[in-house]
Amino acid sequence: MVMRVDVLAAALEHVRRENSRVILMDPGGTPFTQACAQRLSSLPHLILLCGHYEGVDDRIRSRVDESISIGDYVLTGGEYAAMVVTDATVRLLPDVLGNSASIQEESFSQPLLEYPHYTRPRTWEDQEVPEILLSGNHAKIAQWRSEQSLARTRLLRPDLLD
Repeated sequence: MVMRVDVLAAALEHVRRENSRVILMDPGGTPFTQACAQRLSSLPHLILLCGHYEGVDDRIRSRVDESISIGDYVLTGGEYAAMVVTDATVRLLPDVLGNSASIQEESFSQPLLEYPHYTRPRTWEDQEVPEILLSGNHAKIAQWRSEQSLARTRLLRPDLLD
């Protein structure tokens, strides 16, 4: 099943504005990254075009500004990919998150993965919250977080250190 070009074109014409950016969700598209989400969050109007099963009639690409892929795999439809792009992008808009400064420390907003987080209870199944986090020494906590980010990246995603 391939989505018809005339139907897609009519839908695009109905929702497109002068400042729209049309993005086709496509397994062959440019890989979606945090930097891409940041770029998209600055645009005034996005239209995410999703194929289903075999995708879209290729002629619609003349009406598309770019194609994005969320990974090297194929889904039954682009709707799930569009939800991923939407969530990653919208959370970067001003006032969406409670603390906008937290975005700066997240994984992929910096070169390293984010450090581990802890909450109550202090002890759970013989596992303790690291003592340094309870110390109140902000400089040492920042140093610990930096060390943990590097260690976590080295363990889980060494490719990010290249």
